[in-house]
Amino acid sequence: MRFVVPARSAKAALLAGSALVFSAPAFAQDSGTLDDDEVSEVVGEASGEVSAEDNVIIVSGFRQSLNAAISAKRDAVGQVDVIVAEDIAKFPDTNLAESLQRIPGVAIERDAGEGRQITVRGLGAQFTRVRVNGMETIATSVDGASFNRDRAFDFNVFASELFNSIVVNKTASAALDEGSLGAVIDLNTGNPLGYGAGVKLVGSAQARYNDLNDDVAPRIAGLFAWNNADETFGISASAAWSKYETPELGNNSVRWANGSITQRDDGTYQFTNVFRTVDGVNCRANPTDAGCNEVADAFHPRIPRYGLVNHDRERLGATAAIQFRPTERTNIELNALYSNFKEDRDEYWGEVLLRSNEDEIDLSNYVIDSNNNVISADLSNAWIRNERYHRESETDFYQISGRLEQAFSDTFRVSLLAGFSKSDATIPVETTIIFDDRDGQYSYDYTDMAFPRLTFESDVTTPGMFQLAEFRDRPSSVENKFKTVAFDLEWEPTQGLKLSGGPFYRQFDYATESARRDSQYCSVFTCAPGAYGAPVTGDLSELFELGDAGQPAGNTNSWIVPDLDAAIAFLDLYNRPAVVREGDVRGVEEKVTGGYFQTDFEIDEGLRITGNFGARYARTEQSSQGFNNGQFLTVERSYDDFLPALNLNVFPSDDFIIRGAIARVITRPSLGNLTPGGSVDEFNFRITTGNPFIEPYRAWNYDLSAEWYFAPGAIVSLAGFIKEIESFPVGSSQQITYAQSGLPLSLLTSGTPAYDAIVNGTDPNREFEFRSTSNGEGATIKGLELGLHLPFSAFASGALENFGVLGNVTYVDSSQDFEFQGNVVETSFSGVSKYSANGTAYYDDGRLSIRVSAAYRDGYHTGNSGNGNFLEGFTSSFNLDAAIRYKLNDMIELTLDGNNLTDDYRFRWTDDFARRNYENNHFGRIIMAGVRFEY
Repeated sequence: MRFVVPARSAKAALLAGSALVFSAPAFAQDSGTLDDDEVSEVVGEASGEVSAEDNVIIVSGFRQSLNAAISAKRDAVGQVDVIVAEDIAKFPDTNLAESLQRIPGVAIERDAGEGRQITVRGLGAQFTRVRVNGMETIATSVDGASFNRDRAFDFNVFASELFNSIVVNKTASAALDEGSLGAVIDLNTGNPLGYGAGVKLVGSAQARYNDLNDDVAPRIAGLFAWNNADETFGISASAAWSKYETPELGNNSVRWANGSITQRDDGTYQFTNVFRTVDGVNCRANPTDAGCNEVADAFHPRIPRYGLVNHDRERLGATAAIQFRPTERTNIELNALYSNFKEDRDEYWGEVLLRSNEDEIDLSNYVIDSNNNVISADLSNAWIRNERYHRESETDFYQISGRLEQAFSDTFRVSLLAGFSKSDATIPVETTIIFDDRDGQYSYDYTDMAFPRLTFESDVTTPGMFQLAEFRDRPSSVENKFKTVAFDLEWEPTQGLKLSGGPFYRQFDYATESARRDSQYCSVFTCAPGAYGAPVTGDLSELFELGDAGQPAGNTNSWIVPDLDAAIAFLDLYNRPAVVREGDVRGVEEKVTGGYFQTDFEIDEGLRITGNFGARYARTEQSSQGFNNGQFLTVERSYDDFLPALNLNVFPSDDFIIRGAIARVITRPSLGNLTPGGSVDEFNFRITTGNPFIEPYRAWNYDLSAEWYFAPGAIVSLAGFIKEIESFPVGSSQQITYAQSGLPLSLLTSGTPAYDAIVNGTDPNREFEFRSTSNGEGATIKGLELGLHLPFSAFASGALENFGVLGNVTYVDSSQDFEFQGNVVETSFSGVSKYSANGTAYYDDGRLSIRVSAAYRDGYHTGNSGNGNFLEGFTSSFNLDAAIRYKLNDMIELTLDGNNLTDDYRFRWTDDFARRNYENNHFGRIIMAGVRFEY
């Protein structure tokens, strides 16, 4: 698309008293939309590319989007960053989260190699509120372990082609929705009247290729819009669909654990995670043996393994909108959004189950390193386990919202917003089939923590060596629903002064439940004497070849795994009753009522000053439901928050802005942690409980920034921030017996290891990892952001003026106290990377556009770990992407994109001191070639 704009175009009506938004000039506040008319106005002011012949500004391509974003940032009242798409299917990245990481202070968390959630200024996704077309919502998907049961927004649910702008509000205002310590993000699908009179058609198609699995997959999108000749009535609809497979190849230890040999008061010994023999010495017969105690005290991998996790994903999205503007003073909009995100996750593992089976395994030829790790060893009578996992998940997201805006005069306006959204995430199938060989030979070597050598000395390719020992199926669901009503009034009693305010109401409902078909084979079927499962035949198995997982020489790279369909049919698995688990039937209903008042002002008496101040009041009423000790409980509570906010901007010159902000902010506790009762993982001996009395996160935010717009389309900025968090919930983990948890035996399922240990009495004192959440102490997060956008047209002419660079660096310093084994350890805030940076170099002459983008994120921890490890987290990451666009003519454009071009490995560690391997995976390079047309 190419814009021709009068050189003296008036400023677009971009007001940001509550959030930076883009809409009809008379109704800019809090509309959450951006139309093409205003994009062209903003670009016109920002570009400065003037033709002397006809005195017009000509801007197109990628630079058009950058200039629009910079001008929007410049005109905002608060600290705001904007990403603008030129049009449908033209977002700078293929994923909304990956586009957001280009903004200073924003880093992303990836799932299956693509952006899923974001952190803003060191605060994770749960601290960020997301609004779609002006209405807060939550979209839920499934990660590697389970549903997102947080308040975090999963960006991978949506096709990026459906959106035309993202606005990141980094500072709070009274008019801006509360609930964020980090940022409020507006996702906007655009409004019909922004496309101009007549018919507009846009379409795109791409072929997506992954070099790790040679998968070629489709990606298509399209838009239809129509406006009448007077541009008072318009409709639009868009849709996007993609289907692709992403491999995740690598290794996993499922954490490391140590053991102990302790003497009781009566002189007997207690053995925990102690190998049967160490270098031939029977540890139970010789509890004081130095080798037995040395190995028991050191850490060993719990389930060392290599394997493949294959993600087969399908994403469908659609939008529809009607806009009616019968007069300059009346605007009516109706927006609808639908998204369907499906994933089949298939895992193929060859592993050894050391966890809880050490007392049957003989260890020899071991080496203990300086971090107290049994870094290498040979194992006899090892519990070899080959595992096949299959999960089908689906998220349906619906939202419908309406907005009525009416100006009764040039100075008095009202706006009514109402809407409903629903996110249904279901896992109808989550099946695990397990083959065991419980007397195998095995060796491992983690000298290279990232790429260990894991070698099966026993035959793992012959079906007859194994028995079908366990099976699991765990269907579950999570439902989120939002209802929103907000009424805003705006009055301008005099030039440079605006008063606004109004009431709001939100109701949020969260519900989750799950059921299980878990059992050991011999608990429900008749087994031969001495057997622990059914004999494995060739019909029940298939040979798995590992492929390129970064493994060293000597590693075992092929093994049999269950043939999923054959094993399910053999077990008649899905006709077995699914037992609903009491601890996993939980819910939260949350109602928030309140209102706000805000004053926006502008003073221009020699020194221009703009800003706003006001306060927001919110009353939160929560009702949490769940089982506790066999009783279904409802716990109710309420709390009130008064949230003042101030934003102030000083203009020493037209091109230089100093911004300051102070605000009281709040983030409500995680949903999954609010419910009473507990659930039990009966195979991993883990208990997880909620706490309905967790206090919200409350903080004071202080922000100061300077922005210099030193040339048309150019900016250098420096921002500093301090977040003084008064208190926040913290997770805790300890080892206790089941009896000490206070949970009823009814939560345990017959046929599981926990049932056998506790109910059948084979190990009644078996310890469980007990995880819960409690109110913790406060913390402080502070940091700096440095940003630059430099189009070469600022200092060059000719061919060089088509080049440019943009980038940013963020530094975050945080401090938080964690309790670990009775000691208080000071560390950084969960999810905080000390350094993050990204940069883009581009060329754009209106016909050919080339850009290369790099993103770096420093390592960070994700919170408490288990099994005696202090925290867990990820090492640093680096991603390199590139894009090429070439316009054949005004209607057709060719596209070529490359993502993850370095095929960066994702290394996850456990224990911040020793940095033991948790997992290390890579996902392949992505190349996408396609065509785009518009009419």
